Amino acid sequence: MGRSRDIEENAMFTSKSALMACGAALLGLVVAAAGDAASMTLRRTNHLTFSGPVGLPGVTLPRGTYTFALIDDEHPDIVRVMSRDRSQVYFTGYTRRVRRPAGLSADRAVAFAETPSGVAPRIQAWYPIGVSTGHEFRYPDATR
Repeated sequence: MGRSRDIEENAMFTSKSALMACGAALLGLVVAAAGDAASMTLRRTNHLTFSGPVGLPGVTLPRGTYTFALIDDEHPDIVRVMSRDRSQVYFTGYTRRVRRPAGLSADRAVAFAETPSGVAPRIQAWYPIGVSTGHEFRYPDATR
């Protein structure tokens, strides 16, 4: 009777171990997927703070913090700029994909265009932090 009980306990231990291993593997996949999703979100969204007003096509944003985001994977050239809490949309528009300039550090998110004195500096392009390509804004009076 002792031997059959040992075999039965080993079988239970083995199936519990297998369930625990499967559970751990599944948890690992979920965490990895969440990490990928978070990484994708970081590549597609940045919260940027400006100390003074800045210009985008058709709008001047007062100083503050804004969310710059790609709207979705199907439209990788459409950028939306919203309030930090995403409750107000200030800009949604097509952009032109451009390479990050060689001298622009990976942690710098915007490049400004030259603007006349007294005019809010225009954001020429948004470069999601850590990404090698950016999104150049299309201004109606631009020559391109």
